[in-house]
Amino acid sequence: MEELEKLIIYKQYVEMTYYMLNIVLKFPEKEMFSLVQDIKLVTYEGLKDIIYAQKEYNKKSRIAYLNQLDANLKTLKVFIRIAHKKKYINSKNYLAWSKKIANLSNLMAGWIRACLVA
Repeated sequence: MEELEKLIIYKQYVEMTYYMLNIVLKFPEKEMFSLVQDIKLVTYEGLKDIIYAQKEYNKKSRIAYLNQLDANLKTLKVFIRIAHKKKYINSKNYLAWSKKIANLSNLMAGWIRACLVA
């Protein structure tokens, strides 16, 4: 198994990505090239940040990628809050998606702490 696939944060992020792809199918067509596109872009950028952080040996550079991941997760949180307020997603989906993001944020914070200690 590849090193990346051993990372819990990577596995959970990929699960969240699949979840996102299923949920955005429910959005109105008028949002497909705006909010949906932004959600997908931010989600994919976060995935790339995890991959780059895992490949990086320099701690400062790794932390920089993890900070970018943090910004992407916070941005994603805002986008799903907008989607919920606009009633593109229901409360159940909003809570589930928010929980996935919170779990990823906790894993990311732990990874940053590990980089600072080591």
